[in-house]
Amino acid sequence: MVHVRFEGRSFDYAERELRVQTAMTDREIKERLARFLDASMDRFEHYVVERTERGDLIIRPEAVYG
Repeated sequence: MVHVRFEGRSFDYAERELRVQTAMTDREIKERLARFLDASMDRFEHYVVERTERGDLIIRPEAVYG
């Protein structure tokens, strides 16, 4: 499962929908997501890719504290 938080909305996709695998680099995953959402790669510059113990991916904006 791939959980995406983008522009204030949350989306869940199957890995096969986005054609991503957990072994891919963060950049590769963000590129596939940008292409899938028809968005510029620049919009994902400050996003992080988290890999859960269960093998899921979470793609979200960086958390800013302080």
